[in-house]
Amino acid sequence: MVDVDLRAKLKPLYAAKIAPALVDVPALNTFMIDGAGAPAAEPFQAAVQALYTCAYTLKFHAKKHLGMTWPVMPLEAVWFAADGGLLDLARTEAWAWQAFIVVPDEVTPGLLESVRAQCVAKAPAAAKVRVERFEEGRCAQVLHVGPYDTEPATVAKLDAFAAAQGLTVRGRHHEIYMGDPRRAPPERWRTIIRHPVG
Repeated sequence: MVDVDLRAKLKPLYAAKIAPALVDVPALNTFMIDGAGAPAAEPFQAAVQALYTCAYTLKFHAKKHLGMTWPVMPLEAVWFAADGGLLDLARTEAWAWQAFIVVPDEVTPGLLESVRAQCVAKAPAAAKVRVERFEEGRCAQVLHVGPYDTEPATVAKLDAFAAAQGLTVRGRHHEIYMGDPRRAPPERWRTIIRHPVG
């Protein structure tokens, strides 16, 4: 059995602290899906279900048929203004997004297609999931603890940190969801916030 330990390989990217820091993010292989609207709206929730369905279905398929296993990584999403303007953290209905889960480099579009029908049967939005490389490069990141609607203060702290390093935020607002919010009270939710800088 070949164990692809993504958590160990990518540990610096998922070990953010409440003090902001810089990280260099390599190109990552992902299952990805696009959409628009608020996180609580149906399209995003359907996308989350589809991504996890694809991730777990292929994980079990690969273990049984390819002798290969890996951990399912956290859900991530990049958020941006649907109209191309500045992202307003208070107007979630005007957001667009790309949601994704990192998968091993060995996962190809062909492997996804081999389990596509199973995935769609469980989560119809899995028909829209694709394999895509995601690139960010140098980023500033920080751990936000608490409900999502208190993120603006953490984002301000992160962007101030970047500015103090002589860097400018140049990319989309990136969130990584560390844990299942359904299993913890909002004051204990943990979200890594990452902004590409240059």
